This record gives sequence, structure tokens and C-alpha cells, in this order.
Amino acid sequence: MWKINRKKRILPAAVCMALLGGTVLGLTGPAWPVQAASLVDGSIDFQQGSASIIIQGQEGQTLAGKEFRIYQLLYAENSQSGESVQYTVNPAFAGALKTVVGGRLGTDPSAVTEYQILDYMQSLNNGQTEGAQAEQEEVGRYSDFRYFVEELRTEIVREQLEGLEVSVESTGENGQIVLGGLAYGYYLIDEVTDVADSSQAASLCMTDTANPEVTVQIKSDYPTEVKKTILEDDGEAGWNVIGDYEIGQTVPYKYEALVPDLYGYHTYYFAFHDLMDEALDFDSGSVAVEIRQGETVYTLGSEEYQVRTDTGEETFLIEIADLKAIVDREFDQSDEEGRNQYGQTVTVTYQAVLNEKAAADTGRPGFENHVYLEFSNNPDADGEGETGRTPWDTVVCFTYELDGLKMNEKELKLEGAEFRLYSDPECREEVYVRENPDGEGYIVVNRDSLGGSDHTGGTAPEDAAAIVSDAQGAFRVYGLDSGVYYLKEIQAPEGYRPLLDPIVLTITPTFAEDRTEYLEGDGATDKILRELAASADIRSFYDGEYIEEKGVQLETDADQGTVNLTVVNRTGSRLPATGNSAVLLLTAGGAAMMGTALLILARKRRNSLRS
Repeated sequence: MWKINRKKRILPAAVCMALLGGTVLGLTGPAWPVQAASLVDGSIDFQQGSASIIIQGQEGQTLAGKEFRIYQLLYAENSQSGESVQYTVNPAFAGALKTVVGGRLGTDPSAVTEYQILDYMQSLNNGQTEGAQAEQEEVGRYSDFRYFVEELRTEIVREQLEGLEVSVESTGENGQIVLGGLAYGYYLIDEVTDVADSSQAASLCMTDTANPEVTVQIKSDYPTEVKKTILEDDGEAGWNVIGDYEIGQTVPYKYEALVPDLYGYHTYYFAFHDLMDEALDFDSGSVAVEIRQGETVYTLGSEEYQVRTDTGEETFLIEIADLKAIVDREFDQSDEEGRNQYGQTVTVTYQAVLNEKAAADTGRPGFENHVYLEFSNNPDADGEGETGRTPWDTVVCFTYELDGLKMNEKELKLEGAEFRLYSDPECREEVYVRENPDGEGYIVVNRDSLGGSDHTGGTAPEDAAAIVSDAQGAFRVYGLDSGVYYLKEIQAPEGYRPLLDPIVLTITPTFAEDRTEYLEGDGATDKILRELAASADIRSFYDGEYIEEKGVQLETDADQGTVNLTVVNRTGSRLPATGNSAVLLLTAGGAAMMGTALLILARKRRNSLRS
């Protein structure tokens, strides 16, 4: 649909000029339509005349969602044979035209005549003076005419002159939009698309023709989004928007953004603003920036971008002062007019570490990381002062907690049981833990933080601890990942037999099926972490036989991210012993018999020595 209104907008950064030859409808011209005409397949009929402007976006660039403001600066009249066209100034914009032309001619604006305005504008037309039907060359973006148009647009906005505003919600099948039923004249078409409600798009398209129908290509191009992903190391999810990790584990992140059409810019500022949860520690030394096109990859040197942590508004900022210079140098595909081809992908990768603050908030809502892209949107600004930005893009990660309880089969809580956690069934790769400095329980120390890689290598921390059940039989471990763990009892409570085999603990979260989209705050709901399940395999040996329990479903809480595990030590049976008289008599008799035997042996030994 089209929406039409006459509201005033803040200064945009885009201009198109369209010249429609035709018949003058009078000095005052037709009034702008106040109500929308009917929309049919991306076109609209203003019912003011027989001229039309067709707006075509660049290849791969949709016009849906864009907004334009239209000003009829001049009226036009073609001669009958088409060899000449006569323009007259629309009084509504005469003041703005006089101000700009007067400034350029060094003349008092009030003294500028209509002919001076028209002659000056004609002088900027690449020296072409042919009639209404002549094909005219496109005026370049670095031309004086382009800067004249920028000045004029600025003056129109300063004077708060009204234009017809058109919002595009859908286009025709070919992606074009048609502004039909216009009076003949010279139009300024100003793209005023908001980018993240903070600035405007950059559309620097100009055309110079006097035909009744004119097609203009919106050469504005600007990043509409930056895509942020997180690398899930479990399963096949790979780069997506959801992950889970151990505390101390390295969390890889990636941004991807397309290089827009930079034609018309002298320099182009490109900066990623990142805001992290406090449970994530940014590793500034891990940043890498690449530009890709097909199989060609260019890695930026450290001098070509800057990592800043001093802005105070976000966790850090990665800025490229002049993306255009790098792309034009490394991906030079310039045509005869010196126009390069754009559309490359900028990829930024970096790492963070899930820190111990995550222990206070396991499960939902998770730990979010946000990014938005800031970019140049005014070619006149040379990369300074006027920028647009994309909306925030967000990813999330989670971690979990083991709530253990040690007791006997009579539900007596047992203190002093000691456990160690491992990542392998042979119990060779310990998952180190340290005592929680901010409260009860233990916090996982992933080996990424110890010079190793996830669950292998590295150096054991000096404060590594065994997991010990307290006076209530409880033990808690914060910061677990999804997957399989092996909990081995290395010391049973006093008077109890330890379990000989480790408990096999499996933690299984269920995430949203679509792992490509995440909205800020969704981690606190069941949209992302839908369920949390866990199971345990327990094998024990009592009374001469093994007792195996496989796939025991454990109680869990996705909101809290907790898995509840009860470890039972059975009371041991004592060896048989009695105190009745029969036993005592037998014992005494046996002792007497043993004494007699020893006496006989001693006598035999003495006799043999004498002989």
C-alpha cells in the first residue's frame, strides 16, 4: 500500500531530480493531492496530468519500506515539435531557488530573476542545450549539479516547505514503483527513509530528461542490518543466534554486513557498536576483520581498523574509518567511468569468555550480546558528522546448574562426600571447579581459561577443589554446558562405601527450532530455551551384585537452569559376630588344644638336641 501525508521530516540525505517535459498548467500549477489515489501493483495515479516517474531500485535492493518526498520545482511546456522546452518556477519554491542561486552567483537573493535561476540550472547540465526530446547524459555524483541539488534540498527543509510524502509498503512484481498522473515539470524526489529512527538513508540518484515518462534508479544503498551470530560447539547448530557454554569457556561471535553502493562517497565510515552482558568478558586481542567477495578474501591490518573500549555507551566499538578506500583498493572492478562494483561482505569475528557472574543467573533469561552498525549516510560529510545506523541485532547464550543431594536409602542427609567431575568416561579429563567466592557451591573453570581447549589441556588451577557435600548433604555446581558429564565419588561419607562407577549425567536443552532469529528479551521466555531435560545412569554394587539404573529422568527447572541429582549411599552390613557361651567355650577349648600342641613340640625339640 501507499500512504500519503504532508508531515514535515528532519533533514534527509538523499536526492533525485526528474524532469518531465509537457504543458504548463498555469503559474500556480496544480494543487498537490491530499488523499491517496488507488494503488494497483505498486503504482499510484495522482490524477494531476499525464506524466509519470518510474522508480527502480538497484539489483537486490527492495523499495519496500522506503519513503520519498516529492517537490515540483518547475513547470514545463514543450513546443509542438518537441525541439524546445520552456520552464517556469513554481512560486512555492521560488524563495529557496533564489537563495541558493543567489549565493552561488554572489547576488542578493531578492534580486535573482526567474531567468537567472533557469539559466544557472541549465549551465549545470553537462553543457547540453537540446530540446525536450533529447537524450541527456546522467549527471555524475561528484558534479557541481549534485552539490547544487544538496544545497537546494537543505534550503527547502530549512524553510519548512511542504512536499508530497509517499511511503512504500509494497511494490509491483518487477520491484518498481510508478508515480503516475503527475503534471509535467521538474521534480526533486527526496528519499527520507528512516534508518533505525535515528537518521536517514542515502539516496543520491539524479536524472536529467524531459520525456513525459522518466525512469530513475534509486542508487541509494545502505546497510539495513548487521547479522550477529554465535558459534554453538555442541551438535550441528554451528553459527546461529543461540548457544550454551561452561563458565570460563570461550564464546565465539561473528558479525556480517554487506558493503553498500559507495558511489558518490569520498570516504565511508563503518563501525560496529557492541553491548555485552556483564557475564561476558570481551577479548580485544581476538578481533579479526575480513572483506569477502566470492573466493577473494582480504584481511584488514590492525592499522585499518580500531577497537575502542572508551566510549562509555557500549562495551566496545570496532570502527573502520574509511571502508571505501580499502574496498576500492583491494576489490577494484571499476568501469570506464571509474565506478566500482560493491556488494562485498564485511565479516568481523571475536571472542568473549563467560565469566563467574554467570553463576548468579543460570537458565533463563540467558546472557545477551547486542550489536548495531553505524555508517556514513551523507556523501557530503566525508565520513564525519552524519551517519545512520541499523537496528540492534542480538544473540543469547545460556549455562546450567547441578543441584546435588547426598543421602542414604533412609533419606538421612550425608555430609563429607567428595566428588570430581570429568568430561570423559575414563575420568581422565577433569572438569575443574573452584569454590564459589560469592556464596555456596562450586563454579566450573573451563580449560579455555587455563591455556587448554574446552575439556583438554591447560594447567590445573591452584584453587581447584573437590566437590564436597555440606551438612545438609547438598552440593551445587554452577556453569555447566549441555552434553555428558561423569560425576565420580572419590570419597564417601564416613562409614559408607563409595560408588565404584561414575554417574553419567546428560543435560539436554530444547531450543527454538528456528535458530536464525532472536529478539531482545526472548531469552526470558520459553520461546528460546523451551525445555531443559536431564538424565542419569547410576551403577552401584551391594550385597554381592551390581545395581544399574539407566536413563533416570531428573527433575529440572528451565527458568532456573537447574538439574536435581540425588546420590544415595546405602548403609553397609557388618560382618557376623555373636557373644553366646557356646562360642566362648569353643574358643577356650581351641586355645587349650593349641597350647598342648605347642608344649609337645617343644619337648620333642629338646630331646632331639640332647641326642
